[in-house]
Amino acid sequence: MEVTVETLARGTKVYISRAHRFGTDAMLLSGFARPRRAETAVDLCSGCGIVALRWHDLGHRGPCRAVEVDPAGTALLERALAEDEALGHITPVCADLNHLPGDGLAHLVAANPPYFTGGFVSPDAARAAARHEGGCTLEQVAAAAARLLRDGGRFALCHRADQLARVCAALCAARLEPKRAAFVRQRAGEAPWLVLVEGQKNRRPGLRYEPDVLMEDEGGRPSARLQTIYREGM
Repeated sequence: MEVTVETLARGTKVYISRAHRFGTDAMLLSGFARPRRAETAVDLCSGCGIVALRWHDLGHRGPCRAVEVDPAGTALLERALAEDEALGHITPVCADLNHLPGDGLAHLVAANPPYFTGGFVSPDAARAAARHEGGCTLEQVAAAAARLLRDGGRFALCHRADQLARVCAALCAARLEPKRAAFVRQRAGEAPWLVLVEGQKNRRPGLRYEPDVLMEDEGGRPSARLQTIYREGM
């Protein structure tokens, strides 16, 4: 397996492979919902550990579990941890989230789950599992988050914008009331391609829409807000 290294804004290294890499959605998610410095956090569907590592890069130092079912993804995170003592607050967990025991301790859980339920499925098993629902449905991810969260704790995820209704239904069924949402658009006036949603455990209804995130400005350059999110989070 060929492994390469990406370096985040403040120097944190992320090891990636062809099967376990990260993209814009993970960067946006980790900026949209960030744990406070000492809070307890969980990164579900962790892959190479990008969300947990990005939180660290943004200043998180509390306990953080990075849960990934594929041992190859967990091994990439373990490699990053072995080379940086400051990452010792992150614990890699190679496990199926459906069998993850709930302790009700987390302040924040985040997930970048598989988005697709049909269409072309990659012959690469790891890539297929990362992109297509199988043993990791949206509803199963929400249920796992609810088990891990304390009362009032937050669950954040990114998903296809056209699946917002299903996202909200899954969160409500798990007693995770949708509280914040932001659409991501390539340019102003175009249809959104991604939605970021945060819910809270056992809280009253009341969804706040935040300003859209535009990937490009009118000149086709990365927007100022996108650059700020990449450096500092939302």
